[in-house]
Amino acid sequence: MSTAPLWLSPDDPPSTFEQYRLAREILTAEGRALLALSEQLDKAAFCQAVETVFRSPGSLIISGMGKAGLIGQKLVATFASTGTRAHYLHPAEAVHGDLGRIHRDDVVLVLSYSGESEEVTRILPALAEFGVPLLALTGRPDSTLGRAADTILDLGPLREACPLGLAPSTSTTAMLALGDALALVVSRMRNFGPDDFARFHPAGSLGRQLAKVDDVLRPLGECRLADAARSVREVFVQLSRPGRRSGAIMVTHADGSLAGIFTDSDLARLLEHKRDAAIDGPIGDVMTRAPQRVRLGAPLSAALEILAGRKISELPVVDRDDRPVGMIDITDVVGILPREDP
Repeated sequence: MSTAPLWLSPDDPPSTFEQYRLAREILTAEGRALLALSEQLDKAAFCQAVETVFRSPGSLIISGMGKAGLIGQKLVATFASTGTRAHYLHPAEAVHGDLGRIHRDDVVLVLSYSGESEEVTRILPALAEFGVPLLALTGRPDSTLGRAADTILDLGPLREACPLGLAPSTSTTAMLALGDALALVVSRMRNFGPDDFARFHPAGSLGRQLAKVDDVLRPLGECRLADAARSVREVFVQLSRPGRRSGAIMVTHADGSLAGIFTDSDLARLLEHKRDAAIDGPIGDVMTRAPQRVRLGAPLSAALEILAGRKISELPVVDRDDRPVGMIDITDVVGILPREDP
């Protein structure tokens, strides 16, 4: 990283050009550090760490102080959401009773770039007494932490991207990336799949994308269903529904299977083309035949692809016999539809 000027006075701030240049310089420095870490990664040590976490009958306990501790908390979330039970242990609180959270079946991962943080080194004798496997994520293998560890994930020598060379930046980025690598490789070892991920992420747009169509469809009781022989007028007059109303009517054959769909847009087109007489004719004559549909139990992502790709607003959900069981309305999933490329 080149030597950048330091702006210490609010009366002499950097120009927008210098702001932009410095931002790119920082990103480049951290990116190069990650590439270097990838190239120098100790295969034996990393695979040993993976095996230790994967084979552990207990939980993964992650600890670190300051910025490293914040990275540790993020890694706890990553491990927990990808199939590995994980908990955070604050090293300062540990010596005031929280060491009781550790079980002999657990594995402890400690993050400290220097390996000499006072709060971290104070818990090492207790960890040794417990006999738990100790993994160290550090840049100093010969540090107090490194010497106490069973397995060292070595970050190597790093220069902080901070213009002062002081604020943890490159080192925490490297910790995060290597910790993610450990979590995701262990997850792969567990054959952690989309269904597992969905079970741990039931909320938010991510959870909904991983859900099944069953979880978001409007049940048949909230949908409009009509026999193909009934008139359009009769259907619209007699099949009103309270509350949420989908702008589509699913039309069925005599055996109950899906024959077609008739939407508010179809009705508007009849009126625009002055086909008023068709309103009193069979809805089967003016419906959209063989409409797009999705099978009950299918991933919601498949339904979203159809809605977005076909630019439609309603999608019937059918059972194995092609009988309607509900409908997905675009208003219920609009927040998680895939975005179109500009």
